Amino acid sequence: MKTIASLAFCTLLCIAPAHADELRAFPPADPGMTRYVVRLPPQPDEAAARVELLVGKTVATDAHNRYFFGGTLETETLAGWGYERHVLRTLGPLAGTLMAVDPDAPKVERFITLGGEPRLVRYNSRLPLVVYVPDGVELRYRIWRAEPDTTRATPQ
Repeated sequence: MKTIASLAFCTLLCIAPAHADELRAFPPADPGMTRYVVRLPPQPDEAAARVELLVGKTVATDAHNRYFFGGTLETETLAGWGYERHVLRTLGPLAGTLMAVDPDAPKVERFITLGGEPRLVRYNSRLPLVVYVPDGVELRYRIWRAEPDTTRATPQ
């Protein structure tokens, strides 16, 4: 039993520095910012996968209108390392459609994201995916995979 516990402890000691070393290139979050680190599991064909970054907040809204936040998620290359990090400097105002709703209708909690096109980044299990956002803003992500089959287009 002692041998198993010792082996498990040594394994944890070996893994912890590896995670610390891979983050050495990424500075800690500035005051007022939060750093999110996503470690992706290895995939058989990582070239066929993408990661969608969803940056936003959970907000009480009506159930009928569509809402989004203003803001731009920028991609920066870390000098001397060549690694990418993603930064949202400020979360813009909440905007949405203006469909009339019953003022007495109950509010619903929804995760509202940045407006615009989805942010898809390359799937890479060898490096952490690092995103800096203002405090109070949340990062969620979704994995997209391409189907192995392709469809032939017809010329016209």
